[in-house]
Amino acid sequence: MSARDPSSLAPVEPPASVADEPDDFDIDEPLPATIGRYRVIDLLGEGATSEVFLAEDDFHQRKVAIKRARPATQANTLDNHYRRHFFAAEAALVGKLQHPNVVQIFDAVDDIAQPYLVMEHVPGDTLRRFCQPDALLSLQQIVEIGFKCAMALDYVARRGLIHRDVKPANVLVEIDAAGGLLSTKLTDFGSVFDSHSDRTQVFRVGSLAYMSPEQLDGGPQQVQTDMYGLGAVLYHLVGGRPPFDAISQIALINQIYHSDPPALGSLRQGVPERLQRLVHSALAKSPNDRPGTWRAFADELALLVSNREVPRAREQDVLDSERFSLLRGVEFFANFGDIEVWEVVHRGSWQRHAHGAALYRKGDTGNSFHIIASGRIDVYRDGVRVACLGSGASVGEMAYLAPSEDLRVHRADVLVAQTATTLSFNPTTLEMLSPVTRNAFDRAFIQVLVRRLHAAHEALAHPRRIL
Repeated sequence: MSARDPSSLAPVEPPASVADEPDDFDIDEPLPATIGRYRVIDLLGEGATSEVFLAEDDFHQRKVAIKRARPATQANTLDNHYRRHFFAAEAALVGKLQHPNVVQIFDAVDDIAQPYLVMEHVPGDTLRRFCQPDALLSLQQIVEIGFKCAMALDYVARRGLIHRDVKPANVLVEIDAAGGLLSTKLTDFGSVFDSHSDRTQVFRVGSLAYMSPEQLDGGPQQVQTDMYGLGAVLYHLVGGRPPFDAISQIALINQIYHSDPPALGSLRQGVPERLQRLVHSALAKSPNDRPGTWRAFADELALLVSNREVPRAREQDVLDSERFSLLRGVEFFANFGDIEVWEVVHRGSWQRHAHGAALYRKGDTGNSFHIIASGRIDVYRDGVRVACLGSGASVGEMAYLAPSEDLRVHRADVLVAQTATTLSFNPTTLEMLSPVTRNAFDRAFIQVLVRRLHAAHEALAHPRRIL
């Protein structure tokens, strides 16, 4: 019988996540006072195999989420075997994943009766809430979420990890009252395939509606496997339904193997052609027909924003995907790693400046500096333009670096010649950066100063050539 005959497949193994289980739970059941050294505050959710609690970590003075396995009814069942495997997979990642769009795993306690994981607590909801036709997010929000998930999955893939259970329930988002996306976090690594591990790997894991054909086959797993999962999630968020839907598992598997999903444009008006192409290519049957890298996937999403192909909620907003892409193309940040660039994205002050706006006026004092992400800035001394600065240049850094107040007085007018996006910092915001990122800033400033000293030297030594 063909491997692509659904009736020949073994049942899909149970996913590690509790998020596919019903959210309603018995609120009358008493909470444990503590789990290990953590004080329990509330029950966040529960499923058939585990419970998630909100707790207080008094030692680190932070709230955490604790995922604790339910007691096994029998010790030697297949179900209990998978529970132990999924726990071990996540426990192996304690302290290893440090990315702004990945939930951190702080601790794992292999209690004989009820092992538990201690994780970063993320306020908000999973994406399941926004998969219903009456609760869909804006296209702008969906593109931002997709971009951040792609960057997170690129980060884990470069560490030899394939998530294998990318689905709405495993993405946590926090959205403010005005619709702004405050955070996006990928979670639940119980199904992860770790190419660097010598543990026995379990195959055919995941959630069926978001599983690729090669996952169903139990074949080799690669980044395109997670790409299919993210494509299915984006399809669901945009269209209000998963790419494939059937009343039985066998029928659903048959669709995943042999059918094409309905065109996204037929499910929702105003879906940009670029977004439709990207999502449908991610859902290609063959991994070779999906995007080649996560960076290529993320770049397509970023173009939707930078090219204004998705409508903005507020015209002056600078979205995170645009910020990251802009900085990656700026020479100042050429030697910053992805994690450091993300930190800059979130710590700096982003602004759009209209033509004619003044970043600084002659006689102004201050200790902030701007890095031009896009657009053009002109510098005038006594009404004469002396410099034209574009993407990647910095302005105001001399006032920032100056050792005395007298040297913090600007000697020129710095005006916007072409609509610009800038990122600004001052000593307070720089202090909030990690030592690694501050060190990267120091190296970048040294390079700027060396180039300017070299230019000044050339001007003195060869004035005619400079003119």
